[in-house]
Formats: sequence, C-alpha cells, structure tokens
Amino acid sequence: PLLTDSGGYQVFSLAELRKVSEEGVKFRSPVDGQWRMLTPEVAVEVQEALGVDVAMAFDECPEWPAARERVIEATDRTTRWLERCLAARRSPESTALFGIVQGGTYDDLRLAHAARLAELPCDGYALGGLSVGEPREELFRVASLVAPTLPADKPRYLMGVGYPVDLVDGVLAGIDLFDCVLPTRSARFGAV
Repeated sequence: PLLTDSGGYQVFSLAELRKVSEEGVKFRSPVDGQWRMLTPEVAVEVQEALGVDVAMAFDECPEWPAARERVIEATDRTTRWLERCLAARRSPESTALFGIVQGGTYDDLRLAHAARLAELPCDGYALGGLSVGEPREELFRVASLVAPTLPADKPRYLMGVGYPVDLVDGVLAGIDLFDCVLPTRSARFGAV
C-alpha cells in the first residue's frame, strides 16, 4: 500500500517560503524560486494521479506552541479544505481519503474537530499537528484523548511518529497506522 501526504506538513515546515490563504498556499519553490499555488483540489488531483492507496486531505498544520485563536483559524480552514478535497475526488473507489484532525493541544478544539470530521465521508482519520515540537507526553495525551472518539470502523492514523516505544503507546491510545521518516533519517545520518 502507498500512502501520501497532501503537502500540509511541508507547507508548515517551509513557513518562510509560503503564504496561506483561503484559496490554498502560495509557496516559493526551494528548487527554482518560482511561486506555485497548492490548493485542496490540486493536492487531491496529484495524489490520485500518483495512484496512491491512501491520500491525505490538505490541511493547515499550526505551529507549536500557538495561540488559541491561531489554532482555531487553522482548524476551521482545515475543515473547509477537507470539504473541498472531498468534492474534488475523482477516484474514490481506488484512493482512500483521510481527514486530518487539528486543534493543537487544546482538548476542546481537538474533540470538536474530531466530531466534525467524523460527520464527513472520510475513509479514515489522521491526527495531525502533533510531533511538531510538543513534549512526547503531550502528544500521547492528545492522541489518547482523541483517537477513541473517532469511528472505530475506520483507520486512525498518527502522523510523523515512529520510535518503537511510540508505536506501542500509540496502539494503546487507539491508533491503527503510523508513518515516520526515522528509519531513512537515521540511515542518512549514519546512525544505522
């Protein structure tokens, strides 16, 4: 199975090269310096064209720590972008689309966003906006709070987490699926 990210995390990690708007994200390519536009529709189109099995909806990943107002803004935009991603699908029979739960480390925002996304016709749900600098204990506190509230008959995915002990703690929190660059990063830096 092949899973892809929509680009939301990459947009987050290249903050100095991007401008977020309701339309999408305008970013300066680190390769050639040209401005490009990534929208929810383009994110879905590219992932479906790649023929992936699991695609992520385009989301806005807020930094940590972030003020409550900033997190609300990003969470609300993530919902609107998810609705656009769902409308843009052309291959739902072959590419599953996961909605990404945002809300920072604010319990009420996370729970409300998880409930809202559970009302939408997603094929699975990801917990996003974690593993972006918050303490490990906070990450698993949020995962343990939110994962059990998501539909149990659909996969629940914790993005960017991959130390072996984290996988065990994630499963205990109700997570079904993980991804992480840890193996390739460790190899790239000569640790393995």
